[in-house]
Amino acid sequence: MKTQEDEKFADYFGRSVRALSDYLGIGFQIALSFAFFVLGGYWADEQLGTSPLFLLVGVGAGLTGMVLLLMRIVKNANKKGR
Repeated sequence: MKTQEDEKFADYFGRSVRALSDYLGIGFQIALSFAFFVLGGYWADEQLGTSPLFLLVGVGAGLTGMVLLLMRIVKNANKKGR
């Protein structure tokens, strides 16, 4: 027979796993978007022979993408909170 503490544990554990998966998803989105632009800039520099130019452009684009992604996530979280 389940006790009240067992039910609370399952509820807390379920919430923790959902929160963890949300945060891991956000982290992977940020990391992959940044890596995509940086590696794209590095590849363009290798192809064109313009050593730091496109790498720096990729870093800037990656940072911009991260900020936009975080703004969208915060906006959605504020909508859910209301």
